[in-house]
Amino acid sequence: MTSTLARRAGAELVGTAFLLMAVIGSGIAAVRLSPDDTGLQLLQNSVVTGAALVALILALQPVSAAFNPVVTLVERAFGSLGNRETAALLAAQVAGGMLGAVLANLMFDLDAVSIATRDRSGGGLWLAEAVATFGLVLVIFGGLRSGRPETVAFAVGGYITAAYWFTSSTSFANPAVTLARMLSDTFTGIAPSSVAMFVLMQLVGAGLAAIVVRALYPEAARSLPVERSAR
Repeated sequence: MTSTLARRAGAELVGTAFLLMAVIGSGIAAVRLSPDDTGLQLLQNSVVTGAALVALILALQPVSAAFNPVVTLVERAFGSLGNRETAALLAAQVAGGMLGAVLANLMFDLDAVSIATRDRSGGGLWLAEAVATFGLVLVIFGGLRSGRPETVAFAVGGYITAAYWFTSSTSFANPAVTLARMLSDTFTGIAPSSVAMFVLMQLVGAGLAAIVVRALYPEAARSLPVERSAR
């Protein structure tokens, strides 16, 4: 692995780990602070996640800041990444997500790993994941094609905060996040039996978004690499 690729993979690992700490940790804190108000719990969880995304993307954008396998795969489809780079970044994102989940559990004095039991199955939830991921990819590439990549961090943070509320699935929109959330039987957990369909629908949503991006922004394949400017 070249030094540049190693740095990018390292940034993806660290960024995805902190993203999962924000998602899971804020969910645990929300339940403890507001045990009788699910709506307030979701508000706390969504605001913290959106804010963390903005901060992480801004901090790591100069190196690599996708934190999401579907974003990396869309970049590969557009020809901005080679197979070796794609594999390294995907591995880093998944490993970072797992690490972040474990650290979040430990910070709140829980077992390092507790397999989630919350079932998230059903047509509405699966549709929501496709919609959420479609929107995320569109927001990212739309921001890049605007000629102002520095705005992508705020666009992504804002979109994810909103999508927590307007999608029934609370917008996982990220296979690495989905896999890692299996490891925490807390507010944001997802049972292993629910993961496969979530990931499948995320891939479907990203694939459809890539087609639309191609149609709306024909030069997207030659835009700045998303790994340096998006969730």
